[in-house]
Amino acid sequence: MAKEVVRKIKLQIPAGKATPAPPVGTVLGPAGINLQEFCTKYNDATKDKIGDILPVEISIYDDRSFTFVVKTPPTSFLLKKYAKINKGSVKGANEIVGKLTAAQIREIAEIKLPDLNCYTVEEAEKIVRGTAKNMGIAIEDDNQ
Repeated sequence: MAKEVVRKIKLQIPAGKATPAPPVGTVLGPAGINLQEFCTKYNDATKDKIGDILPVEISIYDDRSFTFVVKTPPTSFLLKKYAKINKGSVKGANEIVGKLTAAQIREIAEIKLPDLNCYTVEEAEKIVRGTAKNMGIAIEDDNQ
């Protein structure tokens, strides 16, 4: 008989830097899983992406065991990283705070494709372009 999923928890944790301290400990502690074991497994799985913030979906089973799936970094995080800015525009598309090239947008779309609700890189690019526009990031070489 398959184990029953009791709870699903979603967190965003810096890659390779999970510790039993807050915020990880405060969320996972009441769920009853071994915090140190989770932190060790998460850090091992994400050590090649240190510096990125990665969403993780943790499934907790009735016997207090767990599995987790690491997703791709949030689009906004990737856009800020590529544009070398600390935060997006306060006024949205009305205030330009950074610039990216069409090639950089395509690269971000290729990274995000597995987690987006689309099938082609071109569709993913449209989603990334929309997020960039709302964050106040202009796109050079824009042919749309």
